Amino acid sequence: MSWLAGAASGLAAAVGALTLHTVVNATRWLRRPPPAPEPVAEAVAVLLPVRDEAGRVAPCLRSLLAQRGLPRLEIVVLDDGSTDGTAEVVRAVAAGDPRLRLVTGAPPPAGWLGKPHACQRLADLAGPEATVLVFVDADVVLAPYAVAAAVATLRAARAALLSPYPRIVAGSAGERLVQPLLQWLWLTFLPLAAMERSARPSLAAAGGQFLVLDRAGYRRAGGHAAVRAKILEDIELARAVKRSGGRIALADASALAECRMYGSWRELRDGYGKSLWASFGSPVAATAVVLLLLLLYAAPPLLALGAAGAGRPVPALAALGAYLLGVAGRVVSARATGGRAWPDALAHPLSVTLLGWLTWRSYHLRRRRRLRWRGRPVL
Repeated sequence: MSWLAGAASGLAAAVGALTLHTVVNATRWLRRPPPAPEPVAEAVAVLLPVRDEAGRVAPCLRSLLAQRGLPRLEIVVLDDGSTDGTAEVVRAVAAGDPRLRLVTGAPPPAGWLGKPHACQRLADLAGPEATVLVFVDADVVLAPYAVAAAVATLRAARAALLSPYPRIVAGSAGERLVQPLLQWLWLTFLPLAAMERSARPSLAAAGGQFLVLDRAGYRRAGGHAAVRAKILEDIELARAVKRSGGRIALADASALAECRMYGSWRELRDGYGKSLWASFGSPVAATAVVLLLLLLYAAPPLLALGAAGAGRPVPALAALGAYLLGVAGRVVSARATGGRAWPDALAHPLSVTLLGWLTWRSYHLRRRRRLRWRGRPVL
């Protein structure tokens, strides 16, 4: 066997092993909340930070007010310095519902980023009887039993933090290329069973769009004060929970919640720009991860075309197999999390390449101190 055929076969074996891991995670270890949960006897506080969300907060609020199975529900909304009339929209949708309180936020003090500060204040404002805190973003729309099902899953997992991932809605071509990678990455590379059982903070994942926490565990972890200056406050909060001795869990909530994180390619580009640099620990680690992803998922179709053009059928077929196995992993991830599989999965090499460019751009802007989000500088 030539070195080229050996390299192509090695790529196919590596991608195949990762795709098998995706299948095992998706079919065996990924938790799924019950579709018809029992009513929750505990007091639950749903906490919603908003900043300039007048154009999309109404569906989220309506879905929160329509939650069922929660006889002791309170909803606290914090308007974090909005200038677009967000507070007026909240008042109009709430229509005097006594379960909902709207409070006005304050600029974050030195050393705090805006979202951790807003979330910590919301947690402090939650009623003292609430034993569960549910953080929701304004771009999330919940099904009627979503919160009750998530609380049931939190308790069944005996966890201090549960991250029920919503179905990610993607509209533009750029969103469809990049957004499915959110779930694909942790389903492919994170051993979910080990993540739940291990106390290692490095084995952690979470999505801040929809987070459910045992209040006592949240306090033991230090709350959002422990992650006050972290861009990825959701993942860092999960790590803080682990460091405090708590357990974390992930769940597929695609049947219970949906979220369109960004409304355009420009929003997506800027959103990833503010946070990707914080995902890898260092530029060296980022470079290594991106190069590995490109080798495993972007190189095979190019290698297949090159080998076929050179009349080398064996490496061409092996490289084609590596590409198809990568596509299969994306299909499994999409099916498991309510995403769109076809034809989007066929563009997986382009998705990975685009993620690499977004990562480079994020580091580039940070070096130039040009990162901003929602009108505030990113530390």
